[in-house]
Amino acid sequence: MLLLATAAWGYSFPGGKALQSALALDLPERSGLHFAALMLAARFAVGGVILWIFQPRAFARVRPSEWRQGIGLGVFSGLGILLQGDSLNYTTASSVAFLTQGSAVLVPVWVALQHRRLPNARTISCVVMVMIGVAILGQFDWRALRFGRGEVETLISSCFFAAQILWLDRPIFRGNDMLRVSLIMFFTIATLLGCVVAREATGVHELTALVSTGPRLVLFVSLTAICTLLAFLLMNHWQPHVEPTTAGIIYCAEPLFATGMALFMPAMMTKWLHIDYANEAFTPHLLLGGGLITAANVLIALKPFEEPT
Repeated sequence: MLLLATAAWGYSFPGGKALQSALALDLPERSGLHFAALMLAARFAVGGVILWIFQPRAFARVRPSEWRQGIGLGVFSGLGILLQGDSLNYTTASSVAFLTQGSAVLVPVWVALQHRRLPNARTISCVVMVMIGVAILGQFDWRALRFGRGEVETLISSCFFAAQILWLDRPIFRGNDMLRVSLIMFFTIATLLGCVVAREATGVHELTALVSTGPRLVLFVSLTAICTLLAFLLMNHWQPHVEPTTAGIIYCAEPLFATGMALFMPAMMTKWLHIDYANEAFTPHLLLGGGLITAANVLIALKPFEEPT
């Protein structure tokens, strides 16, 4: 089920980039961050309303621990996907997908430090592999000692996603109703990103731009149904059944799905949406950098961190 969730998230990278490119045609004076916040706030608001329709009495039954878990997930997820969404305006969908997987290595490092242990040799080796992979994939500028904006935002977003994985797995939340938690999470994300949208928004016409044509409407609905409702409901329900480190490793399949879709979907969306978005291709940077990051995650999966007894 978690693997299915990663496939759904994979679609969000080329799909989200395409929808933001379409928005840029109607709102050329707006920033990329505004496009990301607008698209994501609308998706999670619609997703939250759909969940509420199926559970009309949910808010009356929410327990304090469910409020805490849902709001925490909403804040970590909201900040993570906002930065991730904006990074799509500055780099390729496949690069963003691979760089996001830095969160899988951050989880076991945090768990080790939480138990006052130094990370073992395997974990340290994997961290080094991820750092090298990130430098290659992000085409780190050694002379200027910097990444591009898209790469930096993606790396910061991976820290929020690591926090999300750890927050979801906290023992004090065992027994919570995950549908109610997801409902709170969705509305928290919508509210948080809605505040970002309000900084630059000038009218309702910006919301209608998301669905102003048939192809845009189909793309927005599919992103909401697949990447928001399906993916997060699967994650919130099934992740507590596995260890956080294992969950992080399963999520490393996300860039494989995203890259596969980015090889052919952009050209299709270009015709539908009348945008300039070319298919991606396998490059040496993608193969080597992405390969190192994926290999590091698999190595950690072979021997996840064991808690002291």
